Amino acid sequence: MTTMWRPIALFAGLALLASACGGTTRDDVAQQASASAAAPASSAAADPNAPLKAGLKIAFLPKQVNNPYFTIADAGGIEAAKEFGGEGKEVGPSEASASSQVSYINTLIQQKQDAIVISANDPNAVVPALKQAKDAGIKVVSYDSDTAPEGRDLFVNQASAEDLGRTEVQLLAEQIGHKGKIAILSATPNATNQNTWIEFMKDELTKPEYKDMELVKVAYGNDEDQKSFTETQGLLRAYPDLAGIISPTTVGIAAAARYLSDSKFKGKVKLTGLGTPNQLRKFVKDGTIDGFELWSPGDLGYLACYAAAALASGQITGAEGDTFKAGKLGEYTVGAKGEVLLGKPTVFTKDNIDDFDF
Repeated sequence: MTTMWRPIALFAGLALLASACGGTTRDDVAQQASASAAAPASSAAADPNAPLKAGLKIAFLPKQVNNPYFTIADAGGIEAAKEFGGEGKEVGPSEASASSQVSYINTLIQQKQDAIVISANDPNAVVPALKQAKDAGIKVVSYDSDTAPEGRDLFVNQASAEDLGRTEVQLLAEQIGHKGKIAILSATPNATNQNTWIEFMKDELTKPEYKDMELVKVAYGNDEDQKSFTETQGLLRAYPDLAGIISPTTVGIAAAARYLSDSKFKGKVKLTGLGTPNQLRKFVKDGTIDGFELWSPGDLGYLACYAAAALASGQITGAEGDTFKAGKLGEYTVGAKGEVLLGKPTVFTKDNIDDFDF
């Protein structure tokens, strides 16, 4: 996450707390190590004064449907499409496996969508199909979880990958007094955003102030509620002296909170990560969670939709320095590697969580 920051509507005026999701979404190391090449150059010149085309068809392809995080994000994108007279829709698999999105991409090509907005389950598995989409004149924007650069025109990133990874460690460290064994409950093993955040978490843990903290396990719940619940249970059986868990996935943190809230570990094992206020409010209020963080998922989808429309309308090509307007969020600039950064995340605690409704 590196680019120009613009205030997020829901978060305007809020200060970024030290642990905001900033550590990894692709903007710095490993995550974009897998996707760090520059975005493909376009032969057409950008025309920032071009109007958005009428009737654009923009399809959102999340990692999986019926995931609360993507439901909110894609609703934001569909709202944006309505604002500029386009047509937005959400399609996708019910399970977040590496190749599960490919058949949907092929169908969207047949439907002659103007743009596909995708959160990749695997950075490489979707690339051949996305290349076919691009060859057919369809613009491709990745959001939340990037594809390899050759698979997309732009990547709309939620917050700095480095900030996200490092701040989640910082937040948990404060909660456990910088001492004890910790674990990470991630989504799928191949999720580019999760893996990049985790690399920054590991790097943060090498600093002297964390010398008394030990990462003992990275577990994977595959963004499935029951598996994440079971993985949490397994972590605590294997490490009954665990001090804390970081779960950088909305499905994972909710499942882990549910397990902890009804166990002897409630209040003893600290839990943080990425979640939505409505999803985790009760766990914050009952003491299961002291604090967690997130950006506005609705704004992420909203921005991705406007970025897709700007590409499809010729306002931008995806080159570094291109600028476009994203409705209520204001103006954005395309950064290095074809990345557009939404902005800073916020930490939610019992003191502020009732100020948010998403």
